[in-house]
Order: sequence, then C-alpha cells, then structure tokens
Amino acid sequence: MQRLLIFPIAFLALLAGMNAQDKGPARSEDIFDINTVNEVRLFFKENNWDQILDSLKQRGFDQRLVGDATYNGKRYEGVGVRYKGNSSYFSVRKDGHPKLPFNIDFNHTHKDLKLPGGYDKMKLSNIFRDPSFIREVLSYEIASRYMPAPRANFIKLYINGRYLGLYNNTESIEDDFLERFYHDDGGILFKCDPIWGEETLPNCMEGEKSSLQFLGKDSACYMSKYEIKSKYGWKELIELAYALNHQPQKLDSILNIDQTLWMLAFNMVLANLDSYTGRFCHNYYLYRDKGGAFQPIIWDLNLSFGGFRYDGIGDSPLSNKELQEFSPLQHYKQKNEKRPLITNLLSDNLYRKMYLAHIRTIVNDYFVDSTYLRRAEELQSLIGPYVKEDTNKLYTYEAFRKNIYETAKADKVSIIGLAELMGPRTQYLSAHPLLNKEVPLIKKVEHIDFGDIVAFQARPEGAEKAWLFYRYGPVGAFHRTEMFDDSGHNDELAQDGIWGATLDKATGNEIQYFVVVENQYSAALFPERASFEFLTAREEEETAKKEAKR
Repeated sequence: MQRLLIFPIAFLALLAGMNAQDKGPARSEDIFDINTVNEVRLFFKENNWDQILDSLKQRGFDQRLVGDATYNGKRYEGVGVRYKGNSSYFSVRKDGHPKLPFNIDFNHTHKDLKLPGGYDKMKLSNIFRDPSFIREVLSYEIASRYMPAPRANFIKLYINGRYLGLYNNTESIEDDFLERFYHDDGGILFKCDPIWGEETLPNCMEGEKSSLQFLGKDSACYMSKYEIKSKYGWKELIELAYALNHQPQKLDSILNIDQTLWMLAFNMVLANLDSYTGRFCHNYYLYRDKGGAFQPIIWDLNLSFGGFRYDGIGDSPLSNKELQEFSPLQHYKQKNEKRPLITNLLSDNLYRKMYLAHIRTIVNDYFVDSTYLRRAEELQSLIGPYVKEDTNKLYTYEAFRKNIYETAKADKVSIIGLAELMGPRTQYLSAHPLLNKEVPLIKKVEHIDFGDIVAFQARPEGAEKAWLFYRYGPVGAFHRTEMFDDSGHNDELAQDGIWGATLDKATGNEIQYFVVVENQYSAALFPERASFEFLTAREEEETAKKEAKR
C-alpha cells in the first residue's frame, strides 16, 4: 500500500502565518499580525448607539453611524460603523446578546486617514458558533499556504469605555487585497452569497444559490444569487457559467482552474461545508483580473473544521463519523448538477488527479504530523487571557479550552473538536484508495531560452503524460500544453527521460509556468503548491545569462 509521503516540516517558519509575498508591513505596523492581539476603542456621542445600528441593519441599510476610534492608542476621527453578517448577527441579536459583528470604516469621513499598512477597514467577527475561538484565524493561515486568502487575527474591542469582547479581525476583499495578489483593483468583483428567500424569476432556469449554474442570458436571473461589487460584470459572469456548464473547452481561458481546485481541496480536507461545497453553496468571491480570468477567493471560515454539518446532498446534519469520513468525491460521485464547479471540473481526468494531489499536499503539510494542532494550541495560549476576561463571549471558557480536542456546545448545536475531527479524518484520507496510489515524481524542471522560443524540460519518473501549464505575465488563466518525451526521435534523450515543450516568446512578458505529470491514477505538480507558487522564465534573466557567458 502506497503511504502518503510525510515531508519534513521545514516550513515551520510559515507558522508566522504568511508566504514571503504576503508579509506586508513590519510587525509593529501590521494590523493583521497573527501573533499580536491589538486593541480598538470606539466612541459614540449617542448613548443608544446599539439601537441605531440595529435599526440600520434590520432595515437592510448600508448607512453607518459616525463616531471616533483609537487603534492601539492612535486616534481616528469620523469613523463609520455598522453591524455586519447574517447568522452571526441575526441569531445572536435574537438571543438578546450584545456581542455583535462590526464593519468599521476608518476613513469614512476623512479620506486621507489610513490604518498602519494603508488599510482603511476592519471587519470584526464575533466568533459565532466556534467555541474554540480559532477556527477562522487558523483556517486562513492554512489557506494562505496554497491560495490568495485574507489575513486574520484578534482584536480587543471597547465601546464608550466598556470592553465588548475579543473579536476576529479579517482582511476585506477590497483594493489592498486585489492589488497584492492580482496587481490591479479595477477588475470585476462578485461576492458569491445569495439573497436568502428570493424566488426564481419566471423566465429564469431553476438554480441553487451561488452555484455557477447557467440560469439563462438575462442578468436578472443572477442578481439575487451574487452581489456585484464592481460597476459592470454580469455579462462576464454569465459567460463563465455558460462555459462551465456547456463549453468546458473554453473554461481554461476564463477561469484559473488550478486555484479553483485548491479552494475545493481545502474545503474538502478541513470539512469546510459552509462554503461552495455544502448546503448553502456560498462564501467565496470571484475576481476577474485584467488578464480576463476569474480568480476564486475563499471567504468566511468561522465554521470550518466541521462547524457546519450539511453537505448539500441530504437534509440531515452529518454525524461525527460522516464528517470524519466525508468523501473527497462528494457531489462528483452523485453527478450533482447543482455543483458544476465540482462535478464538471472533476469530470476531467487530469483536473481530478490534480485536485487529489492538492488534497494529499494539504494533508501532508498540516495534518499527518499534527502541525495544525500544535498551531491551534499556540493560538489558544495567545488569546486565553483575553477570552477569560471576555464576559460577553458567546460560549463558556470551559468550551473554549475543550473544543480544540472534543465536542463542545454552541447554544444547542454540537461543534466537533478540531482533533476529534482531524485525527480520524487524516487516517481516512491517508487510506483513501485514490490517495493511496503510486504517485509519479518530478526530479527536475528547467527552461532554456533559444531567442524567439523558450524550451521547457522536465525529468519525471513513473509518468505516462506530462503537461506544461503557463501564462504570459502575472495575471490571467494558466493554459496547458502537452509535453512529450523524445523516445521516437532521440535515443540519448529517451535514456535521460527528458520530456519537453516549447513556447513562443511574447516581447516584454515573462512566462509563469508549472509542470504536472500523471500516471493512470495520480498526478504530481512542480512546484508542489502550484499555481500559487510557480516558475518564471524572464527575458531579462536569459539576456543576463547570455552576457555572462561572453
């Protein structure tokens, strides 16, 4: 039986929480430093500020109540504040609880005001349905290893001198985030979260939430299922839905497929069912970059690690055992047309193998040796004193300490412990027949500049096919072209086991690329965490190499 490879955890430095490209400002200037608990104080002249915010939220208004704030002692005047959230607001407010989630705009009145690092907003979550307090922060930290993901940490919040409690502080999917990852903030942005209770319009096909099912050509069919954040974009979203459901051959030109597979793999490993994968089919963004490709962005992870138990197939919540043994091919096996992003992508043999390779990587990186659990314990040690003094916390301090390891109650709901879930789940995934097959290896990948063309070479072992994934420049979709060995043309190359492909150069554009090799059952990628990590063929690098040889 082929075991999952256990790699040395050389990336423990990662536990500071970010990839090299994401480090952002220095710690003292970093509002999302995961190892620091920062402090925000709000000041309203209105004593009934909570009633005003309630009224605005209940009526569905985006208006804000204006007040002043301090962040770690620095004063900001004229901030705009509103309540945010759906279940985390309405369920908590229904119970008469004061600890509600906030959206704070620090430059609401004075547009030149910025938080350290240039940020202007804070989204503070009240840690709803998570007695452990760490699901969201830990999950985003893990996700950031493989895909663009918001950063998150903890904030102590005071209002008019009263300590309201310890909150999650999560980065907004706005200008700063889009610039950092996609080098532009002027593209098309959708928040994929439906308006609950909206009925299907007469001329529209029946569809389920933010599923990317094709519902017809009328944009009105989509407006209750997606929230547009840009000035235009419905036409492009409809084109994506049509290609996903009816023209899969066009999909790799308008969707970053590999990043989509990473998001699906992440949701699967962590049993993050309050997502596209679960019943409500939501909690992600789509950003169409200036290269013309939609990029998926993961969002809202407070119920990951099994905090939500509905998979979108049956009507009953999953038991602990069903969560622990949740199939990596759920929806695909059932040919569920209501989840085309899963069913249609995994219908492609190569994409399915890449998806399974991503699952294997996440399991090896974080779960085989319980790296996630050590990190969870570190985070709880950091915030423990603040949780203890939080008299408004939604769940008990005993539940906080307990929920890393075992089930704890959140109101009337049983929230499975992180280790209780992931111990058996790791064993299940490690032994899964499709994750237990012999995996091909990639010993070396390189490129050679021949002037007008670039040659790409790979040395795999145990592979039957090889593919070069590439794009010109830093944005857009990765296209694929098959790599071939030269066994029929050159015996020396055949003995060397070199597989190759060539691309024409595009003047002024670098080529970003990665390689995928496959056998009958499995695939391997180089770099392993592609396409978030990739190799680059730069024209200036090749010129410099040639000059050095002269």
